[in-house]
Amino acid sequence: MRTLQELGEAAAVARRALRLKQKDVAAQAGITPESLLRFERGQVSEFGSRKLLAVLAVLDMEMTFVKVGFSGSLDELRRERGGA
Repeated sequence: MRTLQELGEAAAVARRALRLKQKDVAAQAGITPESLLRFERGQVSEFGSRKLLAVLAVLDMEMTFVKVGFSGSLDELRRERGGA
């Protein structure tokens, strides 16, 4: 995920999979239901780290950081996949 919108959408998918209501997740995370709604819909330009971590904790999720590198040439990708 590279955007706040993608993060919000992933949180919404996880919340629905757990069959949790927005108001319940918001209450447990210590934020307003409106804040969670806007986050899930990608309607926020900022969502503080405390809020994000609290929502993820309620959803039993965590963030993982991955270094973004170059993708390599087509030949290198073929070799990785065992192709010709």
